[in-house]
Amino acid sequence: MVEHNVKLVVGLAGNPNVGKTTVFNKLTGMRQHVGNWPGKTVEQAKGHFSHGGYDYELIDLPGNYSLSAHTMEEIVSRDFIVDDDSDVIINVVDAANLERNLYLTVQMMELGANLILAVNMNDFAKKKGHIINFDLMSELLGFPVVEINAKNGDGFDELLTIAERQAKNPIDTSKKLAYGNELKGHLADMQELIEKDENLLNVPSVWTAIKLLEKDSIVIHNVQQSPQSSSIFIESDKVSRHLYDVYNDGAEEVVASARYAFIDGLMAEAVERPDIEIESVTDRIDKIVTNRILAIPFFILIMFIMFYLTYAVGSPFEKLIEQGFIMLSKFVEGFIPNQYLASFICDGVIGGVGGVMSFLPIIIMIFLFLSILEDCGYLARAAFTLDIFMHKLVGLHGKAFIPMILGFGCGVPAIMATRTLESENDRKLAMMLVPFMSCTARLPIYAIFIGAFFKEYNAIILLSIYLLGILVALVVAAILKRIMFKGLSSPFVMELPTYKIPSVRGVITHTWEKVKGFIKKAGTVILGCSIVLWALSIFPLGVKYGSADSILGMIGNAIAPVFAPLGFGTWQAAVAIIAGLSAKEVIVSTFGTLGGVGEDDESGMTHLVQETFTPLSAYSFMAFTLLYTPCIGTIGAIKQETNGYRWALVMCAITIVTAYVVSFLIYNIGVLAGFG
Repeated sequence: MVEHNVKLVVGLAGNPNVGKTTVFNKLTGMRQHVGNWPGKTVEQAKGHFSHGGYDYELIDLPGNYSLSAHTMEEIVSRDFIVDDDSDVIINVVDAANLERNLYLTVQMMELGANLILAVNMNDFAKKKGHIINFDLMSELLGFPVVEINAKNGDGFDELLTIAERQAKNPIDTSKKLAYGNELKGHLADMQELIEKDENLLNVPSVWTAIKLLEKDSIVIHNVQQSPQSSSIFIESDKVSRHLYDVYNDGAEEVVASARYAFIDGLMAEAVERPDIEIESVTDRIDKIVTNRILAIPFFILIMFIMFYLTYAVGSPFEKLIEQGFIMLSKFVEGFIPNQYLASFICDGVIGGVGGVMSFLPIIIMIFLFLSILEDCGYLARAAFTLDIFMHKLVGLHGKAFIPMILGFGCGVPAIMATRTLESENDRKLAMMLVPFMSCTARLPIYAIFIGAFFKEYNAIILLSIYLLGILVALVVAAILKRIMFKGLSSPFVMELPTYKIPSVRGVITHTWEKVKGFIKKAGTVILGCSIVLWALSIFPLGVKYGSADSILGMIGNAIAPVFAPLGFGTWQAAVAIIAGLSAKEVIVSTFGTLGGVGEDDESGMTHLVQETFTPLSAYSFMAFTLLYTPCIGTIGAIKQETNGYRWALVMCAITIVTAYVVSFLIYNIGVLAGFG
């Protein structure tokens, strides 16, 4: 008889940059997948593993600082704790920033969550002279506190063993909260009224009472359905007025102060700290990295090193893959007697998809370096650096820059990230700017032209393209702020995580997740577009494949004059730009399909590009593909986030006009300067 393990559903919660994702990756390895929460456009990471007779389903909740109703991420996290059938919530905290991290912990206690506190990065805390008494902290909180090391897995076995025990004997953590006699007494009066309606008791009554004082829209809506709503709201208003009279402050501020008072008392009892804080390695590094004079040059240097190493390491492997596809194409061409079938496989499939896949080593290296920069803590500093820069130049500051940083990966999640902005103007402006950030889908385009024209200066050219996107975004932001989005942006405090050495598994997992998406797109969207392009290139039957007499050539020739002032008024370039609206990698597959099988051990795509462009027109073309309308996925994301096509169409108009103007200036100034 086969014994089945018991299923255990565990949520992983915590602030950003506490090592939560490292814990998730360490426990689940490659047994994980990423999707969206049901009915929500918020990313959900779910993984599986087994331990001690239990099959774990581990849910990585969004990184939050609180459980308010201000952002979709916060709502998703609290809904999971309240409504989903989770057995345990593991709250990962950073030992070196314990006081700030515990604010979220206290709010989860208010929800009555069955908690375990996993204290990570205690080595950093010790270096700062912070000594934590874990047993005493556990006693004061009323639930288990476990020391872990997310990087090497220390403490994981104990953590999981406690989780299994905790699942059998859940704890209502709200019982241990102590907010002082004044607030406690008034909360008790509200709780008494709330508890008269059993429909409101799916969460502890203290949570509902506190959230009413904080004017939480979701809780207010829930209470409005209750027969007791009138008396509950009257009591809530009465308490709010009384607290203002006593503290000369709003109820929300009084509640926040009470939470911090609870945390201060906990820290005073269970954490030994030096009278004068010891300056950490992170503080010393940040004196250079975030210095107002050195920050921008340091950022540019880091970008240059990343691109230099990307080409130094990736280019040899790119050539090997390219040679492999050329050899495969020649073999198939000689093996299949039917010329149309041979053309379909060699030119359509291998030429289109193979042309994109040959740049996989470059893509892998970029993803690898970005994962390292993110995990070590520098990427947050880059956002902070550019945030200051943008504030001084165009008056745009705050969270509006965070989605733009995400745009270097992919425009779709970057657009979704704008929902964290409180100001509607900031949100829409950020959506208009995200498409100017060079997403990784554009990287194969640059790789073609850099390989064909700029081999000796590959890192400098690639860096200039990325910086061009940022510079154009700044200029466009300055214009839009004065025309469409007048007023000051909302300021915010950006957290800078502690520097740490990235874990190998974490970096590999992050890289693989992104590379997997690229490969999947190559086998679906790009393959489909390549087949369509091949068909348009071969019909009408009898014309030379990929010639101006083909249907594709006729379409391209009709559009080409529009791009002539930009230096690339050929039908091949025009067709590639139109095809790139579906996905930017399709621009590469267009040249790959049209170029067909190469000769002399060089791809037909490279020959086609060198025959169709000059170095100046190539750079103008790269600038245009950087700045013009993003892929359909990004357009759809803006439509979904703004509940209509208006802002999506506005973004398309802004990007097309900007791309045309910038490419026009690059090409014509270059011609006047003698580079034509």
